[in-house]
Amino acid sequence: MAHLHITGWALGFILLFIVYGMYKGGKNAKALHMVLRLDYLIILFSGVMLFMEYTKYSGELFGKIIAGLIAIASMEMITIKASKGGSTKTFWIVFVIAAVIAIALGFFRLPLGVLP
Repeated sequence: MAHLHITGWALGFILLFIVYGMYKGGKNAKALHMVLRLDYLIILFSGVMLFMEYTKYSGELFGKIIAGLIAIASMEMITIKASKGGSTKTFWIVFVIAAVIAIALGFFRLPLGVLP
């Protein structure tokens, strides 16, 4: 399940940059934006399945969950603001911070990560 989660995040990052670039370039990216939203569901599903595999809950686990949810919310806000021509700087900062925290906790601190 960890590989599905990582694949979902990687696809989400790629789609975020494509959708953002298309919106900023003045092109219609509504179809890709909907695909990105479906990817959010894959990320959430695999995250819930990973959460259910844990036998010992820690503060770091809940920190990762909160950081991941904030990252997903900021990804959606970036695409919405870009589609309406608004400023996305704040949401990019929030996204980068939340994504780095979630990835660092997932890979290096929590026991179900792919790294030893």
